[in-house]
Amino acid sequence: MHPRQDFTHHVLVPELLARGYAVWTQSGRAGTNDVALLHEQALLDMAVGHVFLRDRGFERVVSVGHSGGGALAAYYIEQASLEAVDRVTDTPGGKAVPLASAQMPVPDGLMMMAPHPGQGQLLLNMIDPSVADETDPLSIVGALDPYSPRNGFRTPPKSATYTAEFIEDYRAAQHRRIERIDAIARQRVERSNEASKRFAEDGDPSQRRIALGAGVIVVHRTDADLRGVDLSLDPNHRPYGSLFGRRPDLTNYGVVGFGRMTTPEAWLSTWSGISSRASLLRCARGVHIPTLLIELTGDQASFPSDSLATVEAIASDDVSLIRVPGMHFGAALEAGTTAGATLAGHAMAGWLGERFPTAALASV
Repeated sequence: MHPRQDFTHHVLVPELLARGYAVWTQSGRAGTNDVALLHEQALLDMAVGHVFLRDRGFERVVSVGHSGGGALAAYYIEQASLEAVDRVTDTPGGKAVPLASAQMPVPDGLMMMAPHPGQGQLLLNMIDPSVADETDPLSIVGALDPYSPRNGFRTPPKSATYTAEFIEDYRAAQHRRIERIDAIARQRVERSNEASKRFAEDGDPSQRRIALGAGVIVVHRTDADLRGVDLSLDPNHRPYGSLFGRRPDLTNYGVVGFGRMTTPEAWLSTWSGISSRASLLRCARGVHIPTLLIELTGDQASFPSDSLATVEAIASDDVSLIRVPGMHFGAALEAGTTAGATLAGHAMAGWLGERFPTAALASV
């Protein structure tokens, strides 16, 4: 399961089926529309899937998380492993979530392919801090422009070269921009919540309109991770560019990108690198089951430092890190070579076979 994508035809499905493992895929209530995506509600959807499988007699269930599905699975496992009274009771925006009363079976293992640090942490690294005015997609603070030659950018596909000072200022400014958007989101959520209370007290329809009128937050320019154009930063075998194209200096100004339009509640729960609880590193400390992390060496969203930090954070005493050539979505790293998803499937089957052999394999 992924918080915002349909995994019905995921590239790992045939790889695992071919090796004798049953595979279950599902979507959350948000489907592929993440405008109102709340991670805490997605945990309830994932819980239903786990209950479904256990009720049908599957004795061993292993969660598989790809990309943002890694942080979602880790968040689920962290919460499922807690006593009911210790689980979160609401979203970061204050919406009640009944995790305490939910059946949340803990899986027997966790496998992750190319897990990035979580939707919020991912956006924290990708958001353009040079936006001067949140209402103007072309507004710019020149000293922070990642695509200005005077700051170290070079004509694509030549790799940019940013100074340590610029990188430090850039990362700090990214954090400040998330803080600004958080403040907007919290103000709108607070106004909506107060109006809901007043409507419950006196039934005034004007208060209900205010409660429903929190609107959406539009976030401009979210394709600006310095690592996409400076290949010396956190180096791996990735090509120049980002998940959205070979020219981040152009796609950054387009309408496609992470977290571009979201409700205030969803911003705080999913896309804020400050407020969201769905951080892989945070949740990994609550994962005590056997865990496999597959790093794809040409990844443009999950970098070597992310893999190492995740492995160190996982609480389990059975953690494996395997690196295979491939791109973030499982494609081959180079033409004519084996797909990354196939290599990942082979590694997963070997790991599973040692810990959870299938009936067919066990009888050989």
